[in-house]
Amino acid sequence: MARMSEPTPAEKPVRPRVLSGIQPTSDSFHFGNYLGALRQWVELQETHEPFFFIANMHALTLEQEPKKLRERTFVAAAQLMAMGIDPQRSAIFVQSHMPEHAELAWVLQCLTGFGEARRMTQFKDKSAKAGEGSSSVGLFTYPILQAADILLYRPAYVPVGEDQRQHLELTRDLAQRFNHRYKRAFRLPEPYILKETAKILDLQNPAIKMSKSNSSPGGIVEMLDDPKVSAKKVRSAVTDSGSEIRFDPETKPGISNLLTIYSALSGRSIEDLVTSYEGQGYGALKGDLADVVVDFVTPFRNRTLELLDDRAELERVLRAGAETAGAVARATLADVYDRVGFVGR
Repeated sequence: MARMSEPTPAEKPVRPRVLSGIQPTSDSFHFGNYLGALRQWVELQETHEPFFFIANMHALTLEQEPKKLRERTFVAAAQLMAMGIDPQRSAIFVQSHMPEHAELAWVLQCLTGFGEARRMTQFKDKSAKAGEGSSSVGLFTYPILQAADILLYRPAYVPVGEDQRQHLELTRDLAQRFNHRYKRAFRLPEPYILKETAKILDLQNPAIKMSKSNSSPGGIVEMLDDPKVSAKKVRSAVTDSGSEIRFDPETKPGISNLLTIYSALSGRSIEDLVTSYEGQGYGALKGDLADVVVDFVTPFRNRTLELLDDRAELERVLRAGAETAGAVARATLADVYDRVGFVGR
């Protein structure tokens, strides 16, 4: 009986491209961004053609210490790999390694209305803290650079949280505007809604999201903290009145948050957890969750530190990612430059 031959590259199904990035503005990922979004990047490798970048250019919208920014860029890359992003299947690269991002951003800035940029919610929120007059032009044009980040790779999908939805809408508007003025060059990227995204709240103030900017040190679980420190934070988490363990975000936000974290880390359903702790107090739940947290973060932390010890390998991965991304970025930018009437290099 004749054996079936392997499909040729031309016969293999084309996977839809997906792109996302994260800023290197902290010393560690935390449970809020990891459980809320980042862990699902790993799953995207199975069904998509992923491009994941470290957005160090965006980081400059706030003042950064150069040595810290450089080190945090490597730390972010190591954490992406430790959580399961495979450089053989995903392009992992640094934004500043790709000058095409800034070059396309300039073209898109020339298509963006001043009032349109000023309406961006994040600019309004962030500039309100210190006053618009003291905000940088970089913060003002941040969404346009973000549009360039996306359109440069012509992705089918962009994973977005609710806080970035407006920026993706601007990206789609700018793509349509360019296509109308210069003939079609960009596909309109669709939002990729992360399934059952876990909204992780502050352990000390479950009225707010766990975040680097708003959480107190005791309210945020850092992935690279000493696991004993993380366990202590869980055991010290604020709980609610009463002693019944049930999932009720309105009246029991503290316990509901712990159940959400427990479910996300263990894979057990919240309903199953509630049933198993029936008749037990908050202490039992927090003690068991602390053990689950230790078991989860310990191998992640060890693998990240191991990767950081081999800086040459990290640099090799980032160079390879930049080569893969660069081939796409250069082709897109050349097409854009030709369409707008720039003389070829």
